[in-house]
Amino acid sequence: MTGSVEHTQLTPGRSTAALIDASLKAFRAAEGHAAGVYMTSSTPGVLRLSALVGLPGRLFKPWWRLHMDSRFAVADAHRLGVEVVLANATETMRRYPQFAAGLPFQFGSLYVPVTTDGKAYGVLTVLRPAAADATELLPERERLARLAQELAGRLKEAEADGPVRWDGEPLCVRPPASHPPGRAGCFGWDPATGAVTADDRLRRMLGAVAEECTSGERPFADAVAPGDPEPLLAALRDASAGRPPPLPLYLRGADGALRLVELWRADNGASPVSEVHGVVIDPGPASAAESAADLLPDGVFALDRLGTVVYANPRAADLLELPRSQLLGRPLWDAVPWLTQPACEDHLRKALLSPEPVSFHVGRPDAKAAGDWLVLSLHPGPELLTCSVRPAHHVVEVPADAPKEVAEPVEAAPAPEPSMAPLYRPIVLAIALTEAVTARQVSAVVMRELLPAFGGRRLAIYLLQDRHLFLAWESGFPPGFLAPFEGVGLDERLPGVETLTSGRPLFFDSMEQLGEAYPGIPLDAEEGARAFLPLIASGRPVGSCILGFDRSRTFSTEERAALTALAGLIAHAMEKAKRYESEATLARGLQQALLPRRLSAHPLMETAGRYLPATQGMEIGGDWYDVVSAGDGLALVIGDVQGHGVQAAATMGQLRTAVRAFALGDRPPDEVLSGTNRLLIDIDSGLFASCCYIRLDPVTGVARAARAGHLPPLLRSPDGRTHRVDLPGGVVLGVDPQARYPVAELVIDPGAVLALYTDGLVERPGGDIDDGIGRMRVALARAGTPLGRPGGQSLAKIADRLTATARHTVDRPDDIALLLATRRTAPRHEA
Repeated sequence: MTGSVEHTQLTPGRSTAALIDASLKAFRAAEGHAAGVYMTSSTPGVLRLSALVGLPGRLFKPWWRLHMDSRFAVADAHRLGVEVVLANATETMRRYPQFAAGLPFQFGSLYVPVTTDGKAYGVLTVLRPAAADATELLPERERLARLAQELAGRLKEAEADGPVRWDGEPLCVRPPASHPPGRAGCFGWDPATGAVTADDRLRRMLGAVAEECTSGERPFADAVAPGDPEPLLAALRDASAGRPPPLPLYLRGADGALRLVELWRADNGASPVSEVHGVVIDPGPASAAESAADLLPDGVFALDRLGTVVYANPRAADLLELPRSQLLGRPLWDAVPWLTQPACEDHLRKALLSPEPVSFHVGRPDAKAAGDWLVLSLHPGPELLTCSVRPAHHVVEVPADAPKEVAEPVEAAPAPEPSMAPLYRPIVLAIALTEAVTARQVSAVVMRELLPAFGGRRLAIYLLQDRHLFLAWESGFPPGFLAPFEGVGLDERLPGVETLTSGRPLFFDSMEQLGEAYPGIPLDAEEGARAFLPLIASGRPVGSCILGFDRSRTFSTEERAALTALAGLIAHAMEKAKRYESEATLARGLQQALLPRRLSAHPLMETAGRYLPATQGMEIGGDWYDVVSAGDGLALVIGDVQGHGVQAAATMGQLRTAVRAFALGDRPPDEVLSGTNRLLIDIDSGLFASCCYIRLDPVTGVARAARAGHLPPLLRSPDGRTHRVDLPGGVVLGVDPQARYPVAELVIDPGAVLALYTDGLVERPGGDIDDGIGRMRVALARAGTPLGRPGGQSLAKIADRLTATARHTVDRPDDIALLLATRRTAPRHEA
C-alpha cells in the first residue's frame, strides 16, 4: 500500500515522484519512525528537506534547511560523500551535539549520500528506533545504499527536464499502513447532483468498490455499510437539511468490522439543502476499544503520523472546546491552534520519535484558574499516537506574566515530565560556543542564540585589556551611543564596570530603575530592561556583557540563574578566543617562515605565487609552492601534504628542502619525485603528499613535467584559450617506495601562462572537483593578458584575481597555494 501526500501541492516531474518513492521505500526498509531526502537548492551551500515520510513537517521546521558546512550528519554525509550512522542518542550527542540538543530523544538515524558519476544530489535519511551499536544496522545500511543509488539514477534521468534542485517546503507523505484497511478517510456529498467525492485514504479503505462509490449517495452508502445502508442515507439527508446526528454513526463494513461516520453541514445553514462533508473511521481491531472510549469520563483522541486527528471521543471534544466535526480529519495544530506552544510541540516530537509515554500540562486560551489547565498524555504507537486529556484540578500559583510554556502548573500528585523547550536555545548556545574560535565568532553566536532565547534586542560585549574595557561587539544600540564608554577604566562607576569588579550580575527591570541606581548615566531608551553580566573565567576577569530589552520586564529567579551561568560559558569562550588569536598569529608566522621569501628569477621568466591559510580552525597546513634554479632553467614546484597542524607543516618543510636540493642538482623530474618519495617514506611521518614538478627551459619554452597524485596544471595560450594539461602521473609521495613517475614534455609559448594550484582553490564542499577545475580554467581565460603582451598586466595581478573569491571567504576549510609562470619574448641582440 502506498503512502499519501498531505499539506503540499506537488510539483509535476520525474524528480518529485522519485523523491516520494525513495522516501517511502526507505521508511519501510529501515522500519523507521520517519524517512526523507535532503536535496541541493538554488542557494549555494544550502540543503533543503524535499520529502518527509512519517512526521508532521510543521513540527520539524527547524531542520528544513541546513548549510553544507554545518555540524550536522546530513551535511557531513553530503559534503564528504560518506554514510553516517548514529545508532542511538548517546552516539548522536557525542558526534553531533547541536542536533542532539534540538531532539534530545532516544532514537537512531542513518544518512546515505545520493550520488552518481561524481554528481552529488543530496542525502537519503531515516530516523528509526535506537540500537545498541552500528553493527545492528548493517542490513538497513545495505538496503538504504541501494535505494540511494537508485534514486541518484532517477534524478540524473530527471535532469533532462531541467536542473534537479529543491527550493520549497518539504512534501509531507503519510506512511503506508501496516495493515489494511486505512484508519480514516474524508468525503463530500452534493445533494443537488448526487455526486460523492472521496480522498485517497477513503478509497484505500473501501478497496475494490471505491470507484463505484462516487457515482451517487446510494452506491456510496452500499460501499460504506453494505449490510444496512439506510441509516447512512437518512443521516446524509438530515445533515444536508441542517440536522446532522449528534454522535458518530456506528456502521458495519463488508467484513462485519465496526465503522464510525461523522457528518457535518458545509455551510452556515442559510440554504434549505447544503453539501455534506464527513469522515469515515475504520478502527479495525480497535473498534470495540474505541466504542468503549466514547463512554470514558476522560477525553481520548488519536493522531496519525502526520498529526491528523483520526478519532476523538465526546469528552475530548468537550475539553478541547470544539465540535468533533472540527477535530476529525484535521491536523491537530489547525484544529486546536492554542496547542502550538513550543512546549506542546516538543512533547509531540518526543512521542513521535521515542517509545516512552509523555505527559504534560497545557493551559487553554487565557488560562487563569485551575480549571483552565489540562493534562495531556501521549502514548506512542507504530501508526497512531493515542492521547488522553483531562482537567488539571490542583495547580500552584504562577506569575501572571510568565510565559505559558515555561510556567506550567504542577499537580499535587507527582509532577509530569517538564518540557525542555525553554532550555533548547541556551543549550544550543553552550554547544555553539565550543565551536567558536575567535572573539567575533563568539559574539556572533551570543547574538544569534542568547538574545532570541530571552527576548533581547540589544547586545554589547566589552573585553578587559590593561585594566580598561574595550568594545568587542555591539548590536541594536543607537549609532554612537556606546562611544563614550570605550576604554573606561575599572574605577568608573558604571554598571558594566561594577558587574565585572564585583563579580555580580546586575538586573534592572526598567530604565527608571537603572537611572535611579546610577544617577546621570546616559540612557539609550525611555523604556526597556537591562542585564549586565560579568564575564569571569576560572576566577579571571575577561569583560562584561550587556543585554538590552525593548520593554520593561521582570527577570525570574530561573532566568537570572541561567543568564549568570551562560555568562560563565561566554567568558570561557572569549578567553579561549584570545588564546586562539595569539596562537594563530604565531602559527601563521611559522607557516610563512616555511614558504619561500622570494622566488628564483630568470630574465625570460615571470612568476607569481600566492598562499592563503585555512580559516576554519587554528591549525596550519601543508601546501607549498617554490621556484628553484635548475641548471640553466627553472623548476616550478607545487605540493600538498595531507592534513593540517604542526606535523603537516614540518613535513612540508622537509619535502620543500628535499625538492630544492634535487632541483639545484638539475636532476630529471622523475628522479626528483622518486628521491623525494623515498625520503618521505624513510622519515616515517605517517603522512603522504601530492606534488607536481616542472623543469622549464626559458629560452626554448620546452618543459619536462612529472606528477605525483597532484591536480593537473592549466595552460593559457597567448590567444586566451585555456585548457587542462593532462600529464601522466604516479601515486602520491610516501606510499610506495618503488613508485615510478613518468615524464611528459610540453612547450610553453611566449605570453602563455602556466598555472599550478592545490585543491583548496578549486574544491567546494559537496561539489565535484572537476567542476572546480573548470571554473578555474574559465577564470584564468578571463584574467587578462600577462606582462609583455599588448594591454597586458602583471602575473601578480592575475594571481590576485584568481584568489580574490577565496580571499574574501570567511570560512576557508583548506589552505590554498597558487603558482603562475609565463615566458617573456627573448630580447633582440644588436649586430
